[in-house]
Amino acid sequence: MQNQNYRVLIADDHAILRDGLRALLSASPELEIVGEASDGQEAIRLAGELSPNLLLIDLSMPRMNGTEAIQVIRGRHPNLKIIALTVHRTEEYVRAALDAGANGYILKDDTHAELLTAIQAVLKGQTYLSPCICGHVVSSYLDQREGGRVTTSWDVLTLRERQVIKLIAEGNSNKMIARALSISVKTVEKHRGNLMKKLDLHSASKITAYAIEHSLIGA
Repeated sequence: MQNQNYRVLIADDHAILRDGLRALLSASPELEIVGEASDGQEAIRLAGELSPNLLLIDLSMPRMNGTEAIQVIRGRHPNLKIIALTVHRTEEYVRAALDAGANGYILKDDTHAELLTAIQAVLKGQTYLSPCICGHVVSSYLDQREGGRVTTSWDVLTLRERQVIKLIAEGNSNKMIARALSISVKTVEKHRGNLMKKLDLHSASKITAYAIEHSLIGA
């Protein structure tokens, strides 16, 4: 975050937590808290009215839960960065939030420093998951593998496509991937299109969820 003010919307049904987030984030000169929502429907309305750059949203809220709100907001505001800030650490919640369009997933018992790191990463266009979540989801995947329930979609990808999907999940742009693999951006775009078609994945968040499932990225 450099030489730019980012407008932040906070959505959580607990006033005390909203107050704490406002105090924490207001200490950063690059972040401006422009609004607070206490439920999913209000988050949707304020996202349209206030034009924030970043939304911090709880997943368990009245009237409409955070995951449903994320999906609606992502459809209306594709450039808005969204971080799920929640107590839920199970694989189902993580996958649902990423599939809905979240760019990051942070636990409420993570440190303030971890939250600020997540915000910085997401505002730079990266996907960020709490280290605790990464470890939990990968462990779940390993348990499934031992139980013989692993999907075989990974087998349809070429070696280069596997390299590309890992780099996408780590938050790299097409240009960065091209530089890392010593290939052209056009070639990266071709591999990206092919792997997304093969796996029926149509967003960076879904690619990240897939990469976690297959233990490509972790804690």
